[in-house]
Amino acid sequence: MSETLHFGPYTVELARPDKVLFPDVGVTKGDLVDHYRAVASAMLPYLDGRPVVMQRFPDGIGAEGFYQKDAPDYFPAWIPRVTVRKREGGTVDHVLCRNAATLAYLAGQGVITPHVWLSRADDLEHPDRLIFDLDPPDHDFELVRHAARSLRALLGELGLGAWPLATGGRGLHLVIPLDRSSDFVRTRDFARRTAALLAAREPGRLTTETRKVARRGRLFLDYLRNGFAQTAVPPFAVRARPGAPVAVPLDWDDIADPGIRGNAFTTRNVLERLDRKGDPWKGMARHSRSLEGPRARLAALEREEGSAGGGGEA
Repeated sequence: MSETLHFGPYTVELARPDKVLFPDVGVTKGDLVDHYRAVASAMLPYLDGRPVVMQRFPDGIGAEGFYQKDAPDYFPAWIPRVTVRKREGGTVDHVLCRNAATLAYLAGQGVITPHVWLSRADDLEHPDRLIFDLDPPDHDFELVRHAARSLRALLGELGLGAWPLATGGRGLHLVIPLDRSSDFVRTRDFARRTAALLAAREPGRLTTETRKVARRGRLFLDYLRNGFAQTAVPPFAVRARPGAPVAVPLDWDDIADPGIRGNAFTTRNVLERLDRKGDPWKGMARHSRSLEGPRARLAALEREEGSAGGGGEA
């Protein structure tokens, strides 16, 4: 059984739309395609121009999945690619997702989550996003809320805004839009030093310790994904987890809502949320900033507080 989907000049042949991808909730391949068609207008601005790493589960999340960077030869020619030179030599042809037809095609190929780069194809070396990943230790989501507020306050001191995302997993991302004037090395260093300063302020609750055994119940301020070719889950992407959760942009009022968790939204309720609240990230790109001023303010705070970017460990 197959179904033919039409998207203007593009046609997508969807094989086995009734194939179950999420056994616990009965979400099928056709349901996944329907989700991506429904959220496409909201989601595509966060995908357009960014290399995609495909997380594929052809037999559903009950079987083993895999990550795929290179676009297979059998993908339609109308799906654009960007050729990326690998640091160790050779190249990878990443998919670029610019329209609803591509989203639907990828879902039909078992791509549950299209992870995207923090930079765009026209300037891969300079990110336009900085991300902090906040996952709870021991399922303590109240600590995630606290960390998000504290990090937002520090970023405000540095002259930067932050936009929260329920990741569809355990926690939140805080995303800072950038003007692409800093490369990945300088961006990641800024993120590391910012996390270290905050951890030094709250050593009993927050940490930059990468070893789980050394965190001792503290929340890890994860800055590590701010590197070249690292990826993040984009808004409205489905996660390959039980319940078919969806990554959803939040506003800061949501952070105070006790019903909000990292996996509060699923393919079953995300459209109601989108209809009711819209996209809190809309217009975020207008707030893109250089890190030059924030970097100078960060250095001043490091001198005043004695952290010197030194990790903030108790």
